[in-house]
Amino acid sequence: MTKTPQAFPQHHPLHCCEEEQCISLFTNKVWLTGTYLNMFLAEDDIEPKANTEVTDAMESDLLRSVHAILLELDGHHTASQFNRGMLRWTLHKKIERNPANNSTLVKIVVKELERAERSDNKLHIIPLLHTLMYAIVQAVYIPDDLYKRVYEFCKRLLTLPQPYCTVGLSHAVRIKSERQTPGVLYQRMVLSEQNIKNEQYQYHEKVFVFADPALLSMEMSAALSSEIESASPCRSHMSYMCDVIVHTMQAALGDSCDALALERMLKAKGQDTIELYFREVVATVEVCAEEPGGNHSLYTGKMKQLYTTIVSSANPDGQSSSTLFGIPLPNPEISFHLWREDDLLWKELAKFTRSVSSSEVLSSDSVSFDMPDPISDLTSNELLRLSILSTDSGIERDLPISELPAVSEEPYAGRSEQEQGRLVRRGGIKMKPSVSDGMALLQDTLEETGASPLGKLQRRAGSHGLPGGRQQKLYTARIVVLGDDRIVGRLAKAYYSLRKREARRPFLTQKLSLQIYYIPVTHEEQSSSSTKENTPTAGSDLCQLAAYLGRVDPWYESNIRSLCHMIPKLAKMKSCSGKSSEANPFLADVISYYVRMGLQPVCFCIYSVKIAFTCLTKEHVEDVFVTQLQIDIPECMSFSGTMKGKGTLTRMKNFTENCGAMMTISYKKASLSNREVEKGLSLQTSGLVMRAIPSCETEDLDCLIVSFSEGSKVKAGVDGKIRTCNIKIRTLEQKPFSVCLDQDYRRIFKNVASIEVSPCLEPGYCIQKMRNSRFSMCDQEDVGLTKYMSKALPLPINTFAGIIQ
Repeated sequence: MTKTPQAFPQHHPLHCCEEEQCISLFTNKVWLTGTYLNMFLAEDDIEPKANTEVTDAMESDLLRSVHAILLELDGHHTASQFNRGMLRWTLHKKIERNPANNSTLVKIVVKELERAERSDNKLHIIPLLHTLMYAIVQAVYIPDDLYKRVYEFCKRLLTLPQPYCTVGLSHAVRIKSERQTPGVLYQRMVLSEQNIKNEQYQYHEKVFVFADPALLSMEMSAALSSEIESASPCRSHMSYMCDVIVHTMQAALGDSCDALALERMLKAKGQDTIELYFREVVATVEVCAEEPGGNHSLYTGKMKQLYTTIVSSANPDGQSSSTLFGIPLPNPEISFHLWREDDLLWKELAKFTRSVSSSEVLSSDSVSFDMPDPISDLTSNELLRLSILSTDSGIERDLPISELPAVSEEPYAGRSEQEQGRLVRRGGIKMKPSVSDGMALLQDTLEETGASPLGKLQRRAGSHGLPGGRQQKLYTARIVVLGDDRIVGRLAKAYYSLRKREARRPFLTQKLSLQIYYIPVTHEEQSSSSTKENTPTAGSDLCQLAAYLGRVDPWYESNIRSLCHMIPKLAKMKSCSGKSSEANPFLADVISYYVRMGLQPVCFCIYSVKIAFTCLTKEHVEDVFVTQLQIDIPECMSFSGTMKGKGTLTRMKNFTENCGAMMTISYKKASLSNREVEKGLSLQTSGLVMRAIPSCETEDLDCLIVSFSEGSKVKAGVDGKIRTCNIKIRTLEQKPFSVCLDQDYRRIFKNVASIEVSPCLEPGYCIQKMRNSRFSMCDQEDVGLTKYMSKALPLPINTFAGIIQ
């Protein structure tokens, strides 16, 4: 009878003051019992050999690391919750230091995947798949039989439900491409992430990290910025070209490639010669990768011929030392930003696309960006005018004198100086969006499985289309936000503003793909800072969205959500020590792994709220939120503060009866059948909270859950909670209320008389519907392409698995 593996030692405290101590704790090995290791070796017919002690020691070390990750995933070490994800990082650091061990790691992970399949342990499948793919991308050389074994396993996943079939299909396509053309995944990743120009693969990627300045001090922000940006590569494009050549030839030729001689000869060549070899290697890989069916022998033959041409002078006798060595995969280009301006997202995306296309890095001072209008200006009456853009002011006095028409010069001669100063309007130049602009907008808003009705209870997750089914865009911006629910709300507002701007005149839609990632961060002094601000967020959970993602995706919980309290501590340690961590850039490595392997989106509904104020002369305001909307009566909040410490039953009864405002609520009740029933009620309450993120698995519904404050006096029947997607609230008395969005004290609206909440509509859908209404008598029904367009605007946040049911 086999003994149960021992639990992990509780030894990863984060109370050290020096960076070296922190890194040494991170890289400590977690040893398993010898019984478990022998059981694994016996089950897979792996017999340790005495004459290969070095290989066995390395394989045993990797095996222990993989098993430690699996036990961590199973939750056998509840005492070290704040250090989760370190084992995965440690394993990848081992491979990075010796990339030749990737093939050994692939063998171990394949056996674990097959064991998980036999025991029907689905919890281990997706984490092991991502570990496997990350090793394959960096592997020096993998035998064809091992490729076939991995590919067959990925194909068997297609019989499983979501998300296993989606992840399995994605990996199967990539494995097939790598098996047909070894080295293509590494080459494409380096070319796109390092923005190396070439004619065959013209795709570019960049990672943007946006942090909330309300959570991090200036010293901590500077420490994080220095760590992230120092981990970004600073090497020349020539060195990356040499890496691509050496890695691709090793992957294609295996032991017949003398990598040391190849690298030595490339360094001795001139820049023009290296570029010539590089273009030939890239062209050979891309032609063979895009060829239907592929011809592996032809590919290896061309690589062998080019290899012989390069190293012929180094080895005149044609002998090869068969030396293979790994080349680490560099981190992508990462830029760090403190999100202080609302329009910062659009500015950075525009600079990225313009700088790469023009080969010049544009500074914010040298470029004038035309920013979008306020978020409330996209009304139904104005949608018809969004398709026309004037590029001329229509005023003659704005033109230089040399460009004024000849017919207009005569009248100016006889006029007085005052008359000449008057502005004369000319006919403006009107431009309509081109057909390509319209098609790009339609393609971007069309859903892969058809349009989903507003208020649907089932949350969408994962990509339901075939990999590569849609045309890949030339630019990919990976947006990583660091913070809590407040920065997610700011992201949703900026995302809606960007989509609204693109609906008017597509600029980024045609060429930019936007991928969104979220790393939660909470400050240990958050509760005290919230109390100082006297906001309703004090003492509440500010990471509701991250908690939900951790529940539906265990690999996200283990690797990303565990950073919630760790990032401020790491930044504080680095700011105190003042030392660089270029050798072990933990946060940059985690971000790189997340953006490369987290490709399954979880869609969150963005809710639009229209706010009307008690002052009739004040214009209505339209805003959006993602996680929570809170309503409070100001006088009840102050009265509640005076009641503390005096809590007799009489006083509490008087507080319940006298405090609060009478409100009328009309809403559409959401049900599992997606049949909305209109209801209404009136009640006296001191406040309510609308939560869009479910707090437990039993309430995993994509709708708003409205909860009333204690002591609310209900006039119509309601059980204390309302599930809806559309709701209107209005006060009947002269008692205004305040509205707080996403628990952000910077987004509080006071003296509010009524609000209206509904799912935020996709601006592209609104424009297309208004255009179709010109030719349709019925405005309620969707006609033409609007039937297949997304009505609601979701906020897709990428995770490793999407939603695991």
